[in-house]
Amino acid sequence: MGYREIYQERNEHAAERFALVTERIRQAAECPEAAAPFADYFQKTAVFILLAVKVLHMEQDGLLEQRPLEECRELNRQLYADILPEAQASGGNLQASGSGSECSGAGYESSYADPAYAVRMLGDDFGGPLCFLYAECRALAAYAFEGRVSDMTILMELYVEIYTCFCDRDGTDAQEIRKILYWHFHDYSEIMAAQSVREQIDPQLDFFTGIVRSADLDSLSYLYRYGEYISENEIRTAEFLRTLSEEQIQAMADTFTEGYRIGFEVTGKDISKKKTVSVHYAIGFERVVRRAFENFEKMGLAPVVYRDAVSSMGSRGHGKRGCYSVSANRQFDFDHRNDNAYYLDKAFVERRLEVLRDAYETHKELAAVFGGPAVQEIFGEAPFASAGKTEAAHYDEKQQQLIVYYANQAGQITNRYIKGEERSFTIIAYPVAAIGPDYEQIFAETVRLNTLDYVHYRDMQQRLIDVLDQAQQVHVTGAGANETDLYVSVWQLEQPQKQTAFENCVADVNIPVGEVFTSPVLKGTHGLLHVTGVYLNGLFYKDLKLSFEDGMVTDYSCANFADEAENRRYIHENVLMQHDTLPMGEFAIGTNTTAYRMARDYQIADKLPILIAEKTGPHFAVGDTCYSHAEDTPVFNPDGKEIMPRDNERTLARREDASKAYFNCHTDITIPYDELDAITAVLPDGRKLDVIRGGRFAVPGTQELNIPLEQP
Repeated sequence: MGYREIYQERNEHAAERFALVTERIRQAAECPEAAAPFADYFQKTAVFILLAVKVLHMEQDGLLEQRPLEECRELNRQLYADILPEAQASGGNLQASGSGSECSGAGYESSYADPAYAVRMLGDDFGGPLCFLYAECRALAAYAFEGRVSDMTILMELYVEIYTCFCDRDGTDAQEIRKILYWHFHDYSEIMAAQSVREQIDPQLDFFTGIVRSADLDSLSYLYRYGEYISENEIRTAEFLRTLSEEQIQAMADTFTEGYRIGFEVTGKDISKKKTVSVHYAIGFERVVRRAFENFEKMGLAPVVYRDAVSSMGSRGHGKRGCYSVSANRQFDFDHRNDNAYYLDKAFVERRLEVLRDAYETHKELAAVFGGPAVQEIFGEAPFASAGKTEAAHYDEKQQQLIVYYANQAGQITNRYIKGEERSFTIIAYPVAAIGPDYEQIFAETVRLNTLDYVHYRDMQQRLIDVLDQAQQVHVTGAGANETDLYVSVWQLEQPQKQTAFENCVADVNIPVGEVFTSPVLKGTHGLLHVTGVYLNGLFYKDLKLSFEDGMVTDYSCANFADEAENRRYIHENVLMQHDTLPMGEFAIGTNTTAYRMARDYQIADKLPILIAEKTGPHFAVGDTCYSHAEDTPVFNPDGKEIMPRDNERTLARREDASKAYFNCHTDITIPYDELDAITAVLPDGRKLDVIRGGRFAVPGTQELNIPLEQP
């Protein structure tokens, strides 16, 4: 059974409703009954919906798989034109079948998808909710490519219900519209949440794996079968990978899948108990992903792939996962990241948690054999400095608390069915064409980074650990404009001959090689962490500062906006993830100076993903530790010593109340070598041993790490 058969029964039950709602939307597109200024909104939104309906009909007739490349490009442009930045949105038009109108967006800044434009055109009361409705309707394109008639029907009926309110000659009010939106998401949360769980663990949902396995990768038209936005990044990636030999492609796939296998091995977990692996990848990399699928299948693992979130129910806005492409417009993503504020309340959260439990219970056999994610990330886009908009949806204080509560409870539910002590992961990253004219050279250099001799690094990193294991605290100070002055408390070893406080991280789950890390003791960890510029979860931060006391964040600021309150809200939402405070969950020293040198030579330091950036200097994670939900599983370094600080003072609370132990987030913040003065181990007797001094490694036997830093 595949995805078509799984959706078939629901689709058949929805067929009559779909026909009726489509006809009503066709009428809205041809002659909207709503009064000005709403007629324009409903007409344009209806035209987009009918374009998605046309895609569905093409899917049902088997026409999406074999289309001329130019037709693919034109349809893709039309589906995304009105959320593209205006400079990218020009081009031809494609009629929505039978509508008599054309879907011809002039760009995001003059689109009802932009909250600022929607409020300006539709007023304060209606602009926000109708903007949210249109952003939600954009999920129809993805549903159409997958042939999900039932899901399209549900969303189209929401549109018609709200449209009908505006056709009433006696008018409507904003409270009524908000109430309709609220109850729609409450009523359908069960279907949506259950579908989300299954998509992550069931290999029978094979829409994406089917494309990877069957597509003619020599024809770029396959890129458009997903229904995602396709830019020059996806096209040039696919074209570049076609120039590589089969041996090179296989080597890339092997690096990826071996990292996953070794992750189980080094943590003493039995991979033979697992039957599935969730593969996350960027469109354009199918040549590598196909080989990775074959590798995983040889391990006895069936690949599972799901789509990056297209609905507010999937929490858009904090990085991409699943199968994804470069964002059509990151400002659109940012503006709509909190859209679930329109229906988020205590009742919704409790119902969603109940459904989550039921979904996992229904699919508990699938959940038990799920091995964890194998993630491929991309990097290269210019850092995104968001434009904050008061018109966009924002959480109130109660909703912020509910977000934290839901994440905590959902994490516990998930861990009961997909046990942390039994699963693993791996993650790797490659550049895309947006990185600049040196794309191919940077790609080749990244491949080299991902295959550095981990044994050589392991031995140098062990020398660092031998010093750090003696420390009671580690003192970190910045250089130049960097104001960092931070003391990190270190776990005190009872049996140094058998125990260690730092993990020697080689190229297994985190590729490339290059860090040693620990879970800090929170008591006594204090001071200021400062980075002059950093890119976290797709967002840029200027002069980010976090103050710590006993390991917890006590204050924070940045210089992104003129308004200090806006700066604090930006950090609270996107670094603290709505928590009032977070612990320092990790302290690490990145040792991959080769990666740092690549970033400097090609001037791409601001474009590196955290996966690579964290290896280019000391970094500090706010949130959970690296051993979250697996603290009781012994972990050993290559030298056989057990890594002891898998807990901190917060995670120990899991034994009485897990809701107080975990924060369900982990954000790494890196100080680059050129902003670093010193890292010094402070021993219990007061002696000090330099690990880094003047931005250079000072431990005997590690000086080789300085060579890339000192080359002109």
